[in-house]
Amino acid sequence: MSTAALHARRKGLGLGLVAWLAGIVFFLPIAWMALTSFHSEQDAATNPPSFGAALTLDGYREFFGTGGGASPWPSLINSTVASVSSTLLVLLLALPAAYALSIRRVRKWTDVLFFFLSTKMLPVVAGLLPIYLFAKNAGLLDNIWLLVILYTSMNLPIAVWMMQSFLAEVPVAVIEAARVDGARLPTILARVIAPMALPGIAATALICFIFSWNELLFARVLTGVVAETAPVFLTGFITSQGLFLAKVCAASLVISLPVLAAGFAAQDKLVQGLSLGAVK
Repeated sequence: MSTAALHARRKGLGLGLVAWLAGIVFFLPIAWMALTSFHSEQDAATNPPSFGAALTLDGYREFFGTGGGASPWPSLINSTVASVSSTLLVLLLALPAAYALSIRRVRKWTDVLFFFLSTKMLPVVAGLLPIYLFAKNAGLLDNIWLLVILYTSMNLPIAVWMMQSFLAEVPVAVIEAARVDGARLPTILARVIAPMALPGIAATALICFIFSWNELLFARVLTGVVAETAPVFLTGFITSQGLFLAKVCAASLVISLPVLAAGFAAQDKLVQGLSLGAVK
């Protein structure tokens, strides 16, 4: 083996070791949270942590309301409806917009992209009071569809930005061939562009879903009982009586599972989408 090949191999092993160490560092808090969720409140509150303590499902029983507490299912359903509905709306709106900004480019398309991105520079709290007053006067407080509209408008700029970068890699010749065959724009978007841009669409959908699922500020202020989402329900475990670590860890793990499952299922598409098609 030559010196250059040996040096490259050592460099690859070093980078691989760094990647594994970084992965372990990011995974440790999740593993700690999962382990704590299976402990009793007494064992979970010990300092240092009691790793060898007996395991129990009491935290999960209390979270799911078997001990007489509030049921989390309405909140989980509300989060699912708000996240999935807003993500679908974002994709339906972002795909034609990205097409107009990447393939059939409109005039000053770079200025349009910058305007989309500039809307994310406004602090969320700055728009909280006007939106609250609007929702109050329109009778939309504690309404899940208000969150759907808000999440759609919040995620649309970043979705257009991501999909525009990915659709720019679609060969124009394929689209022109579809036009010659008589295909119209909806057919081209659905049957030509969407399959070719699937990694970018999957990555965009996953990120929009995560942002919507994790959103807390608007959900906390604009909802009450009927439209309460899972993150708002989770904050209810922090009371003046104290912080119940085992119960909070159990609730956090359950609420995180949809995002973790979606990310694991679409990890290959996510890597391709976030790399803007560089990974094939």
